[in-house]
Amino acid sequence: MSGNAEEAPVVAPGVDSTTSTTGTQGIDALVATREISSPEAMEALGEEMGRMLRPGDMVVLTGPLGAGKTTLTRGIGRGLNVRGPIQSPTFVLARTHPSLDGGAPLVHVDAYRLGSAAELDDLDIDFDGSVVIVEWGRGLVDGIRDHWWDVELEREWHGRGVDNACGTIGHEADLDADTPRLVKITRRP
Repeated sequence: MSGNAEEAPVVAPGVDSTTSTTGTQGIDALVATREISSPEAMEALGEEMGRMLRPGDMVVLTGPLGAGKTTLTRGIGRGLNVRGPIQSPTFVLARTHPSLDGGAPLVHVDAYRLGSAAELDDLDIDFDGSVVIVEWGRGLVDGIRDHWWDVELEREWHGRGVDNACGTIGHEADLDADTPRLVKITRRP
């Protein structure tokens, strides 16, 4: 192989990549907008991300309830080979999942109830020695890390899971329905 040919990025099964850029750090190679077809495909994307993340990396997940933030994090945990189970840390704010093979631990943060970057910093997380995933963290991580990846998840309703014109969630079981999600990964700032 001459090294001049561009190789197509590896994309998890069930993931349709519509744009892509390559990079050399963390998950830069996954910067793109994708349609994710199922919870299994969301976990597969997370696992691919987890294999690429290193200590000091931070990923901020943004999306409505049921969009797949915790499902993606579960896959990241599998890719990092950390102790589980990976569950939403809503009531404890942050959970640390130690590595099973001497790698970086995963710190999974639910920042929904936090009001500022100072409150996130007060959690006393080892940002340099861990891979940190922050659900609901948009606008709270500036100044904590020099850069991070922003993952925005959009749920395509297709008439499911909503019971009125205001768009409120009607049926909890429909939150996990196999409707596609759009996942946009960007590097910040």
